[in-house]
Amino acid sequence: MFKLSALLLSVFILSACTKKVNLNEKVLNLVVSAKVKGMDPVNAGDTYSSYEIARVYEGLLTYHYLKRPYTLIPNLAQQMPTVSKDGTEYTFKIKKGVMFHDNECFENGKGRELVANDFIYSIKRLADLKNNSNGWWLLDGRIKGLNEWRKAKGNYDQKIEGLTALDSHTLKFTLVKPYPQFLYALAMVYTFAVPKEAVDYYKDQFLNNPVGTGAFMTGTYKQSNRIEYTRNPNYRQETYPTEGTSEDEKLGLLEDAGKKLPLVDKIVINIQTESQPAWLSFEKGKVDILGIPKDNFDQVVTPGKGITDKYAKKGIVLKTNPDLDITYIAFNHEHPLFKSNRKLRQAMSLAYDGAKSNELFYNNNGILAQTILPPGLGGYDKNYKNPYRQFNIAKAKKLLALAGYPEGKGLPTITYDCSASTTARQMGEFFKKNMAAIGINVQVVTNTWPQLVKKVKTKQTQTYGMAWLGDYPDAENFLQLVYGPNKAPGPNGSNYDNQQFNKKFDIVTKMQPGPQRAAKYKELAQSVAEDAVYILGVHRKSFVVKHGWLKNYKFSTFQHGHAKYYDVDIEVKKANLKKL
Repeated sequence: MFKLSALLLSVFILSACTKKVNLNEKVLNLVVSAKVKGMDPVNAGDTYSSYEIARVYEGLLTYHYLKRPYTLIPNLAQQMPTVSKDGTEYTFKIKKGVMFHDNECFENGKGRELVANDFIYSIKRLADLKNNSNGWWLLDGRIKGLNEWRKAKGNYDQKIEGLTALDSHTLKFTLVKPYPQFLYALAMVYTFAVPKEAVDYYKDQFLNNPVGTGAFMTGTYKQSNRIEYTRNPNYRQETYPTEGTSEDEKLGLLEDAGKKLPLVDKIVINIQTESQPAWLSFEKGKVDILGIPKDNFDQVVTPGKGITDKYAKKGIVLKTNPDLDITYIAFNHEHPLFKSNRKLRQAMSLAYDGAKSNELFYNNNGILAQTILPPGLGGYDKNYKNPYRQFNIAKAKKLLALAGYPEGKGLPTITYDCSASTTARQMGEFFKKNMAAIGINVQVVTNTWPQLVKKVKTKQTQTYGMAWLGDYPDAENFLQLVYGPNKAPGPNGSNYDNQQFNKKFDIVTKMQPGPQRAAKYKELAQSVAEDAVYILGVHRKSFVVKHGWLKNYKFSTFQHGHAKYYDVDIEVKKANLKKL
């Protein structure tokens, strides 16, 4: 959602810092740790913006809230699509009676009904060169006629062969060729439904005036540090899931089965780039749920990975889950220093102490990454050891000399861009110290989150720190980060472009899921690892604490729009606040 879609550079925080604890209505208090760029789905290129957009907008498909493995289900679609035998035609029936939010962009301020043409319009917006969407990679070369419309700068009244409204509530996609991951695209924020009236009415301020069909709605986003959402009074008849596991039932996750959504009246978002103020607010009961900051980890989590008595007695619950992600330091492969100097990249990778980084920044809870693929995906090999992922100063110095820079002589200072949060700056200084050990000088440059994303999109970096949170549960979503045609402003912010890799990637993405495809994924991932496209970091584990009054929380890598399932038990909140 970059996309640098799903990027987490520091600890991602779900929390809040309200001035006063509200006990009169069900308010969900959440915090994000980076500035939100705006609320236009076609530019939902980072995790933080995507979460906010998904509170307002919706797509054809979503993920079942409770089922694991992750399972796609209908959202604005009535049912899963019918698919042609050759796998190139997908036909959707769209739910009737779904209304866009009441907004002044509509006649008399009343939202109108969602129709099939809204999806056609929204996908054209994604393809429109004027919008410079960083999500274009998702559909590039996929839908018949869409690339041609994009290149010709077609008008929105022009028909596209692969996008057809068979009637007001029936939509057909025709693909250029089979693409097994296509349905995942329709659960991503980029393809969510946008009304043309809102784009025409708000023009260049549309990104700050979201108008969707979602469970929550908001007014003009003023690029401030606070966003407030209220329940959509016209939200369709959607109910809490009735299917789950015995463990879900044991945890109380099925107590609200069948209840109409959303379950809370309001969501308040506070944007904070530093974790400690949020932690203090959590301890005071002004925060509902929080990703544990690294500096507070040991006081909350026991050596056995349980919660300490101090917090358990306050009714606080610890949730621990593996995540589908990867942290990394990227090289800009279009920069002359790195474009064709593989040995320089390998030397820098060997000089980076990944184990120490894991200790300092992830409390030794990360899995040291050997390739870009995280555990849980086809193509991940737990036995593979990347020869350039091992911390080896002596070997790094030898490779640096072979790269043409013995002891770093003749090598100019390398810039490293990161966000301005405390943790990100510390990570930058750690990288600088590691590189100095082999004679490489590094200058750390801090940025706001939108500034960093912009620099990556416009190829204005040499190296930078990032992370990628999976958009969908398929290795293709991680490998496309280094696919040449996806270069910036697409998700390939490293601008790596290896023709041999590209050809193999094109072949494997057409394969159906199975052992053969997984083997090909593994081969690609290991080739990229040994080419030192990135200095690999870790695959993280999520450690989250929540107050006992927050109900129905279940961790998901794909949590877009999930706030509608959460509930706040006001009576439990009153009781637990006395314990804090």
